[in-house]
Amino acid sequence: MNIFKKNATFKPKKRIPEGTKQYQLKKYAEATLGSGNLQLAVALPEGEDLNEWLAVNTVDFYNQINMLYGTITDYCTNESCSIMSAGRKYEYHWADGVTVKKPLRVTAPDYIDRLMTWIQGFLDNDEVFPSRMGDPFPKNFANIVKNIFKRLFRVYAHMYHDHFSQIVTLGEEAHLNTSFKHFIYFVNEFKLVDRKELAPLKELIETLLNKGSGEEKTKSSEKKKKRKKKKKKKN
Repeated sequence: MNIFKKNATFKPKKRIPEGTKQYQLKKYAEATLGSGNLQLAVALPEGEDLNEWLAVNTVDFYNQINMLYGTITDYCTNESCSIMSAGRKYEYHWADGVTVKKPLRVTAPDYIDRLMTWIQGFLDNDEVFPSRMGDPFPKNFANIVKNIFKRLFRVYAHMYHDHFSQIVTLGEEAHLNTSFKHFIYFVNEFKLVDRKELAPLKELIETLLNKGSGEEKTKSSEKKKKRKKKKKKKN
């Protein structure tokens, strides 16, 4: 069964053109992510432009969240999720500041559809996300990225609070956890989302970061031991 169903809310994957600087950075990000060290994977590569790095990762997380949300669209309906929320305590209203200036109380599928369409508008705009090497980023690019990541977090929060049981049934919890952990490392590295905005998943974030820190220390320790063994053999 293909769980990645295409519907009104599931947007097409945004692709980075081959041969561009952003494509090279994307490949670098994939390689470092494969190492299992998330701190290394999210760090700005030496000598690279911060805006280029933010742009590549914005596209990547947009695609990841699209795919993850696409697995639960049968469960996230206007009837089952009549408001966009993260549990009972947190509710999100939609406004984009242009076509919708007064926040609207909408269903979760409607909110997420509006959000992904709004983000895609930025990604497809060469004046905001330039595709050609050397073209300048807008002066407010960092603020645009922060706003995108703040709102993408809300999709994670909704999935965890309102659909985690279905995600477990689909066998997607490992993918969700890995994606979200990567997301949190990235937003923390570049201070993209205020701590108060992360409150709906505060306990989960603390658990993932503590676990990740321990795992990375273990891997680092194992690498050091291997290096010492190699030195002994050479001697």
